Order: sequence, then C-alpha cells, then structure tokens
Amino acid sequence: MTALNDGEVTLVYQPKYDFRAGRITGVEALSRWTHPRRGFVSPDLFIGMAEETGHIRPLTEWGIRRAIADQKTMAEAGHALTFSVNISGRLLSDESFAEFALAEVAASGADLCFEITETAVMDNPEMALRIIARFAEAGIAVSLDDYGAGLSSLTYLKQIRADELKIDKSFILGLDQSSRDALLVKSTIDLAHSLGLKVTAEGVETPTALALLRGMGCDLAQGYLISRPVPLAALTEQLAGSDQLTRTGADVPVARQA
Repeated sequence: MTALNDGEVTLVYQPKYDFRAGRITGVEALSRWTHPRRGFVSPDLFIGMAEETGHIRPLTEWGIRRAIADQKTMAEAGHALTFSVNISGRLLSDESFAEFALAEVAASGADLCFEITETAVMDNPEMALRIIARFAEAGIAVSLDDYGAGLSSLTYLKQIRADELKIDKSFILGLDQSSRDALLVKSTIDLAHSLGLKVTAEGVETPTALALLRGMGCDLAQGYLISRPVPLAALTEQLAGSDQLTRTGADVPVARQA
C-alpha cells in the first residue's frame, strides 16, 4: 500500500471515559489518510477500498504495530491506557493474521483490545468465533462494536467471547430526546452486564446524555463531548498535568478538545 510506505496514513486516538474511575482509561485507534493532492480522504472510503483491494491486512498490521509503539510511549509518560484497534471482518477468516496479531501482542506485552462488528462475525461465524476465542485465550480483550446498528443476534452475543459491548451512536445521539432510545440503551446495558460485559456508549455529545448514561450504569463513554480523535501528541497534552480535565454542565470531567 503506497500510502503507508509514503507516510500518508497516520493514527489518531479517541479517548474513552471511565465513569467508575473518573478519568480516561482507554483510547480507540483510528486510521487517517491525507493524500498529497486530494487532501483528507474519508475513512469510510479508504477503509472500504482497502478491504476490496486486499490492502486491509497490511493496513491493520501497520495499525497494530503503531498502536503498540504509541501505547509504550504513553506508558513511559505515566499514562496506562488500553489501546483499541478495529479488526475488519475480512481478517476474522484469516488464521495467519491471527497468528501475526497474537505474536505481536505476546512479544510486546501490550494491553490491546480488538474491536469487531457484529456483522463481521456473521460473515463467517465458525471461523470468526474460533479466532476470537484464540484472542481471548491470549488475554486480548475483544469489543463488539456498533452494537444495534446491524441485525443484532442474541445467539452470537451469547457465543462470542467478548469483554465489551459498544452501543452504536445512533441510539446515543437522541438519548436525551427519545424515551424509546433510552429504554433500548438501558435494556442493552442490563443485558450486557448480565453476560459479564462492560458497556461503552459511542456518540456521546451532550452533558445530558453523559449524565443519563451514568445513571443507567454504563461503564464508559466515548464521543465528541469527551474528545474528538486526536494525534498522539495532542492526547499526551490532554492527559498531562492536573488541569487536563474540565467540568461539563453535568459536573462530569471530560478532556479538553485539541
């Protein structure tokens, strides 16, 4: 992938706020491509292109290695964070990719979480469940991403050896205006907890939504209210010093925007 070799692709990190700890305890790694002539390329576009052209594996392998290196940098600065990396469904049927990922984590001792979507599991469930189980056995956390956005299956939810469930932002954006969304979110949180899963709410953009999620017993929040995705240097600045947190109208600390 030429863009990788030319240094056009970078990682940015979106923090995850832990209600119980009262601080940022993890980040999600997100790929960004800045083309020399076309400028910023939408992630949805270039990730889709990478999947169709067979470049998703080198892109993901690069992302894992970069995230491991950046996590080490943050740890050396005194910030112990779980780094989450998105794994394409195309790679959940690739045993050699699983071997690569397991070897990288084992060699580095990194605290990684692999985020997968429920639809990715449905594409090749037998193979995907086997690979996910291998990740779990190796101590790599697994997060079920965008839950509720697809054809959510309770069967797969029961079978997947996941540690976390991320509620899709489509349910969170209208949380403070829709009693129906609120009911669905609360029910999902309760269901996940009964299965031993932590819950992260995506798309948290208002203090009211943050306060509602806290009241529902949600474990973590992610969204523009907490922080937009930022480069590693900006993330370090957000977390450094005693004044990196401000107060929202809901009296909950969030990171300043970069």
